[in-house]
Amino acid sequence: TTTHHKQHLLVVRRRTTGFTARPCLNGTQSFILLYYRSSIMMEMMSSSSRASTSSRRGRSFCLRSMLMVAFHVAASSAFSTPIFQETATLQRTAPSKTVGVEIELPDFDEMFRRIQAVSPLARLAVQGGGSGEGGGFAAVDDTILPEGQKWKNLEKSKRKMVSQVDRIDNFQNLGPPLLRWRASMKGPCHGMAFADFIMNVDKRQMWDPQIESVCELYPINDLDAANIAMGFGKYGDCKKLGVGYTKTKAHPIGISPREQLTLCGIQEMHDGSALIWGTELEEWHNHLMPAGERHTRARSHLFSIALVPTGEDSFDAEYSLQLDFGGNLPHWMTAPLVLDSVKSMFGVAQPFFETDGSDEVKQMILEEKIQGEKFEDRNSILFTP
Repeated sequence: TTTHHKQHLLVVRRRTTGFTARPCLNGTQSFILLYYRSSIMMEMMSSSSRASTSSRRGRSFCLRSMLMVAFHVAASSAFSTPIFQETATLQRTAPSKTVGVEIELPDFDEMFRRIQAVSPLARLAVQGGGSGEGGGFAAVDDTILPEGQKWKNLEKSKRKMVSQVDRIDNFQNLGPPLLRWRASMKGPCHGMAFADFIMNVDKRQMWDPQIESVCELYPINDLDAANIAMGFGKYGDCKKLGVGYTKTKAHPIGISPREQLTLCGIQEMHDGSALIWGTELEEWHNHLMPAGERHTRARSHLFSIALVPTGEDSFDAEYSLQLDFGGNLPHWMTAPLVLDSVKSMFGVAQPFFETDGSDEVKQMILEEKIQGEKFEDRNSILFTP
């Protein structure tokens, strides 16, 4: 039955709009999207009623093993497939909430392949079976290396919350290093609450004093369009997706203001794991920039935060980022700024999840569960790394 409906959905996708969809859906499309929402909820309710975490892990072991074999092959290949298409006829787009503004959807398979290649915890979140006691970093496979490149360890201490920091210099020959932070945190695991420390200006300024603005520009009009493009739950349930703009202040060491235009989203998995992701938009998307003076463009070549619950009130987090400041700044000068800044973010987020905002996050989880059961509309937010 599931295969039949998925095939039918694929037919509907081809017959309708190819993700240049109009906001109004016909009866068949509405039925299909309702079925998709229902399927997501039934899967989540079914998952929540399964036996213990250990038995879930056992049942998913075979599937995860097969995925691992396939991923060993894929991870060794270069990131040569483009995420976006400059040729208009090759683009997949979806309407934003602003009339007349379309969002180009990326090649989600390629984008999530890149993220999983550099973040073992993201790979675990997507493939499943790695949450709960004995999960998280204890269950990741660190033997898979992105393109065979070895990580250089910068910091490692089990006594610290940010227990490990690694880097790969000049990753993809793009110049800046790829950095990766690992932290084991206390408190409930919730992707959207964690993303707030990236997209909420007030919370962002608590650890990033150089931020001037983080603006939501164009949230996607219908998240179902994104979920269909991603392959019906292949990468969890997309809860947020949109285009946004970030601007920084001039830095005291002489760095002029920078700006970014990114596409970001949040994926929620059935076991409570989450994946926060972002990718820089291309030059042909510059018409989406807000009006005003232009500044040197910084670029997030790769950005993801994977969250996997390790208990009722604990979770592991892995932050991966390759950020190019732009201009003529040497990467050896900017990389330490990024490294310390993200470590500060974890230091600010920890007390919120453990004490200050723990009850608030738990209430959010409860309310979202109720809303999901009622199939209420999901409003998009936007954040940028």
